[in-house]
Amino acid sequence: MPRLLVVHHTPSPALQAMLEAVIAGARDPELEGIEVEIRPALAAGVPDVLAADGFVLGTPANIGYMSGALKHFFDQVYYPCLLAKAGAPYGLYVHGGSDTAGAVRAVQSITTGLGWQEVSKPVAVTGQVSRETERECHELGATVAANLLAP
Repeated sequence: MPRLLVVHHTPSPALQAMLEAVIAGARDPELEGIEVEIRPALAAGVPDVLAADGFVLGTPANIGYMSGALKHFFDQVYYPCLLAKAGAPYGLYVHGGSDTAGAVRAVQSITTGLGWQEVSKPVAVTGQVSRETERECHELGATVAANLLAP
């Protein structure tokens, strides 16, 4: 059974709402046969990545960059997993107070190095999380999960 790993740093209600929408999308009843594993960024490691077939990453934008927790995750897994999951589908969601561009750019740079394939435009928002943002996060989770079912 394909496994989707959701790695997140969720320190705010806004990010909690985004995470819940991503999980709901990944667990959509129409997408049977996918195991969804959810790990906080500080708890996820090499075995989690090696056991996964696809990834959703969630982070706040802190001082123009991804969270230290998600950076720590990448620091732990980058070289041990380098190209081990080349071509694996992934998606990203980011919430920021005023800007998300630096966080998105940093994650895209690292995932490119890992050989992961972005299969959905990142959901990157500032301020309040709207129903539209929640819908986009649901779609993000469902899209990455659906890519695990594709032949």
